[in-house]
Amino acid sequence: MKARPSPPEGALPHSRKGEGEKRRTMRFVDVTLRDAHQCLWSTRMTTAMMSPILGTLDRIGYDVINVLGGAVFDVCVRYLQENPWRRTQMLCERLETPVDALTRGQSLYTFELFPDDIVELNSQVLARLGVGIFTVYDALNDNRNLESSVRSGKAAGMKVNGWMTYTLSPVHTDAYYAERARELVKLGVDFMCIKDPTGLLTPERGRTLFPAVVAAAKGVPLQLHSHCQSSLAPEVYTVAMQSGFEYGYTALEPLGNGASLPTTQEIHRRALALGMRSNLDADAMTEASRYFEWLTVRESQPRGEIARYDAALYEHQVPGGMISNLRSQLQAMGIEHRLPEIMEEAARVRRDLGYPIVVSPFAQFIVTQSVLNVVQGERYKTIPDEVRKYACGYYGRLAAEPSAEFMERANIRPEERVTERPAEHIEPWIPKLRAKLGAGVSDEDLLLAAFYDEKLLAPLRDPVPECRPSTTPLYELVRWLHDRRDIQRARIRFAGTEINFAS
Repeated sequence: MKARPSPPEGALPHSRKGEGEKRRTMRFVDVTLRDAHQCLWSTRMTTAMMSPILGTLDRIGYDVINVLGGAVFDVCVRYLQENPWRRTQMLCERLETPVDALTRGQSLYTFELFPDDIVELNSQVLARLGVGIFTVYDALNDNRNLESSVRSGKAAGMKVNGWMTYTLSPVHTDAYYAERARELVKLGVDFMCIKDPTGLLTPERGRTLFPAVVAAAKGVPLQLHSHCQSSLAPEVYTVAMQSGFEYGYTALEPLGNGASLPTTQEIHRRALALGMRSNLDADAMTEASRYFEWLTVRESQPRGEIARYDAALYEHQVPGGMISNLRSQLQAMGIEHRLPEIMEEAARVRRDLGYPIVVSPFAQFIVTQSVLNVVQGERYKTIPDEVRKYACGYYGRLAAEPSAEFMERANIRPEERVTERPAEHIEPWIPKLRAKLGAGVSDEDLLLAAFYDEKLLAPLRDPVPECRPSTTPLYELVRWLHDRRDIQRARIRFAGTEINFAS
């Protein structure tokens, strides 16, 4: 794992809690290159957009920079035609700060369950590319789905971070999460994190939940990853810091807030106000934030705005991006006016299914079933195969039993129920893939072939598209003016010099 840059002297707070009293350090994991643009820009930040600012990100003083996750991997292939392995390799080579990659446990980057040999090969590839921190989670919090990732990640030399996904239900109690934390301790993770993908955590819940998880973690460093969809996340981070959490996931302005995570600047201010130490450099944060502010203009992408509190979020728990997509689909069908009915039905379907966490792929299962129930005018007249597989335990252990009404309509027989670890019923893939692709195929290409159809892989650009290692505000402005076709004349005054442009 790469050595951390020395913390800048000016980053330490001026206040002192008391002579001789040791102050805790709040550490930060940056998500600007991953989760932030996933939430606000539909994951459309390219490698070329990231490259010029990497040196500045290093100077900020983050402990970890998260660069890869399921959506980033998928969008690279499907829409950007970038090879995700080459992006990861370039970022690992250029960044001095340790790099983090996130996978969905046994599903890795997609929604399909993969056999252990594919999971293990993925860990080996990430480690070879330079990833230092390997983060894994399961959408059902079934930690059996993390076993092969944790084992292979540590064997490959990476530190492993285990996530627990937060949700609200009668069964997702403080005791439930404390038990999940104890399971992660037994697996041997180096860090653990509470992941709150929809921003459902409140300060009040944090005051009971966080101490319970800290006690169960038995000294394993704890992290918080909470989105701002309810607008409460900054207050929740304050409670986490007071409870003993050591790391917070944040995004630089202007890619924080909204459906994204809290801004690094906001949580940094709160840490200092609590008397904690920080390794962050405020000047470097400002410089990087100005670059991303420019990108919002250049690429016509939205900036994060503080969300308004919405009490309905705590009932249906559906992420905002999914609601927007659903509204568009209903509009195309001419039934947009039925969206409120569908959202109410989503809360009922979730109860009937045993309170799955509203994240992919189960969020899609819930919404699809809700649309069918409303549009067909009869609950569970049609049940998609994927919903039945979920109820049978194909994806993992359910938090609670589905309702009698659902089980009766689904006509699930006892022999269809899966009780073993999901990967146990999946045969190894690598021997067949190597036989199909040839003995000389690289591990990276073998994994891509396991994840995607050949037609999707054909357009991938390899190596990484041309990237500039640095930039300046003047260069960005001149380049932007050059590319614009609607500006005929421009005048720039810079450092005592005047530059005139004409088309």
